[in-house]
Amino acid sequence: MEDHSPVPPFTRDSAIQKVRGAEDGWNSRDPEKVSKVYSLDSRWRNRGEWVTGREEIVGFLTRKWSRELEYRLIKELWAFGDDRIAVRFAYESHDTDGNWWRSFGNENWEFDADGLLAVRHACINDVPITEAERRYHWPLGRRPDDHPSLSDLGF
Repeated sequence: MEDHSPVPPFTRDSAIQKVRGAEDGWNSRDPEKVSKVYSLDSRWRNRGEWVTGREEIVGFLTRKWSRELEYRLIKELWAFGDDRIAVRFAYESHDTDGNWWRSFGNENWEFDADGLLAVRHACINDVPITEAERRYHWPLGRRPDDHPSLSDLGF
């Protein structure tokens, strides 16, 4: 069995570690890799779309990252409990027409005993931005450790 540490119950430090791990995974833009941290029967609500299970997660993320180009994400811990974590996030991307967006949201996560994410609820708002208004300029992939957080950026 794969190690999905940290596992519940969460402390502040382990919740922060779980959030950064999720951010790093999503910034890889690799649907197969990302799906492995979700339980086999994981249930999502993402905006108005309902997703169940890893196969649907892979399909969802494949579609997402074919539309949201140059995707860069920052997540930040908001709150945590024994087996739950709440995060806020913002990501920047552009569409195939070159229009840039900053998408702000909140997620509520529930984990199983093995540390796999079993339930994910996401609420997201998209704001059009100009290329000059972008704040995420690191090379595609993992956000550098010294890059400002959402709070540092005033988001």
